[in-house]
Amino acid sequence: MLDAVLKSIDENFDASLEKLFELLRFDSISTDPAYRASCRKAADWLAAELSGLGFTASARETAGHPIVVGHNQGAGPHVLFYGHYDVQPVDPIELWETLPFEPRIVTQPDGRKWIAARGAGDDKGQLMTFVEAVRAWTKVTGRVPINVTILLEGEEESGSGSLKPFLEANKAELTAEVALVCDTGMWDRTCPAITTSLRGLAGEEVTIHAASRDLHSGMYGGAARNPIHVLAAILSEMRDADGRVTIPGFYDGVAEVPQAIREQWAGLDFSEKTFLGDVGLSVPAGEKGRSVLEQIWARPTAEVNGIFGGYTQAGFKTVIPATATAKVSFRLVGDQDPQAVSRAFRAFVEARLPADCTATFTSHGSSPAQSLRLDGPWLPRVERALADEWGKPPVLMGAGGSIPVVGDFSRILSMNSLMVGFGLDDDRIHSPNEKYDLTSYRGGIRSWARIIAALAA
Repeated sequence: MLDAVLKSIDENFDASLEKLFELLRFDSISTDPAYRASCRKAADWLAAELSGLGFTASARETAGHPIVVGHNQGAGPHVLFYGHYDVQPVDPIELWETLPFEPRIVTQPDGRKWIAARGAGDDKGQLMTFVEAVRAWTKVTGRVPINVTILLEGEEESGSGSLKPFLEANKAELTAEVALVCDTGMWDRTCPAITTSLRGLAGEEVTIHAASRDLHSGMYGGAARNPIHVLAAILSEMRDADGRVTIPGFYDGVAEVPQAIREQWAGLDFSEKTFLGDVGLSVPAGEKGRSVLEQIWARPTAEVNGIFGGYTQAGFKTVIPATATAKVSFRLVGDQDPQAVSRAFRAFVEARLPADCTATFTSHGSSPAQSLRLDGPWLPRVERALADEWGKPPVLMGAGGSIPVVGDFSRILSMNSLMVGFGLDDDRIHSPNEKYDLTSYRGGIRSWARIIAALAA
């Protein structure tokens, strides 16, 4: 039966591609209230698609954007599939080669083809690989051979503010034997991966206040405190010359990577030169003495994601601003406490404020690091299914990013997660010209069809 399902996927791939294009045309930017209606339309479209596949599905109301839930009430083990339909803003729009919400196929000089659009890789293309696998099983056999609940949220790119209360309020309905999360990547274009660890996250926004209003730099320059200077000086002190974060207590809960894991990573086919060279860089900038894989998978970070103050528009304006603001994120590992890191950062800033300056802070959410359980029956089945599709066993890898829902599934629903995704390092997610390889989309659909069969066995 699986062979017939895989054949159907290949024969109907153009239709699957058009379904993805329909979803990509919704400009469902969750962080901007101006796109609230678009998020609603995307949620309604997904609910209708699931209903058409025989699911009992609806777009549920929340305090923010809708959460789509669908149940097929099938036989076999019960799995919860998670994805998100919201996307990042498209700024700066002038750097896009094509309109971000008009998807198209782009053919590269080497013949490689990809889908270009905002959300193609994160996460609409990924979630549709599973939906299309379900479509193929339903078309060929009339049903999916496992019991599936699908949960698609609309606020992942803006902090998932509605998700945790939704999980708590619907715990009995959503709890399954295992969660399947498709928001991760492959090892490379031809080798699949299962992500087994995630860094946590703490997001902070700090504003330094000085004068009561913006000042003329000719009249006040030299005498008045400039908050941009103050903020820049504080931020520059967060890391030392060796790349180590200097905030007191920051490394509490950070353990060293076991030697056996270091050796395993060293044996992977990974080129630090190529990894950095692909984005126009050449020298690792993290903690000295640690490999790039260790830096991105197993070490915490302190990064400035945005900084602004004063006049930033076209032309020139000689002003000393009254305020300066920075957005700072911390990627966390091990047993680091996100709240403790945020408190330590705020204390670090306040201890360095000069006279006439104050600071205000805004939290942008947090989540602890996650290391997934590797026991139980599910991982070996998924490994075999991926190996059958791609012709090589999947790499069990860490991830530098954060997927807070994995921790929520563990804490609220007492569920382990399997993170299987088909994104690539060059997918430009969160950046202009986001894309998703055509091989990732086709291979992802076929992979989920195999995984469904393996879980049902």
